[in-house]
Amino acid sequence: MDATAAPAPFSQLLRSATHDKHDEANASPFIGHLLAGQLGIEAYARYTEQLWFVYKALEEAAEALRDDPVAGPFVRDELMRTAELERDLMHLRGERWWEGARPLPATAAYVARIAECARTWPAGYVAHHYTRYLGDLSGGQVIRDQAEKTWGFSRKGDGVRFYVFERISNPAAFKRTYRALLDAVEADDLEKQRIVDECRRAFDYNSALFWELNEAYPLSA
Repeated sequence: MDATAAPAPFSQLLRSATHDKHDEANASPFIGHLLAGQLGIEAYARYTEQLWFVYKALEEAAEALRDDPVAGPFVRDELMRTAELERDLMHLRGERWWEGARPLPATAAYVARIAECARTWPAGYVAHHYTRYLGDLSGGQVIRDQAEKTWGFSRKGDGVRFYVFERISNPAAFKRTYRALLDAVEADDLEKQRIVDECRRAFDYNSALFWELNEAYPLSA
């Protein structure tokens, strides 16, 4: 082994260091039942509602971080999801969908952590940004496809617009650009490890949310 070999890019380190947490989240019963078409539309609507709280936190924080030297480069308007989630929720629950919207305890904890990082540690905010948005550009498309089949939504239409990034014509190229931003983050090894740890923590928040949804919707009758 060449001791002088260049260290792995930070984006590659993040991906490999969170692989087990990613698999753990995806192995939750709720996601398995959702992807198997075994849950009712209310379970899907509740999941969408919880995502709205998460993305509202991410995107409200983004406005204050646009000029931040660490987090600012990641604030990309073409990624924003809140408006699409609101359109989906209107389709799923009607015009006054927001009146009954409530965060689950796991969601409330997740949102609080995003807000804390945005306020006190922009690099930690980047960890949450990366965990959510790159996942949506990748695995989120599997959920969209299954939702269209299970509940008859129009392809890339109302009900699944959250998963449709209309302003990103080439997702693969965009993800390469995003990973280059990660690789360019100026941080020493200790700070990079803190970011890795926060990414793992973000996956834990997602897993906790899935488990609470599974308790609420174990399987349709």
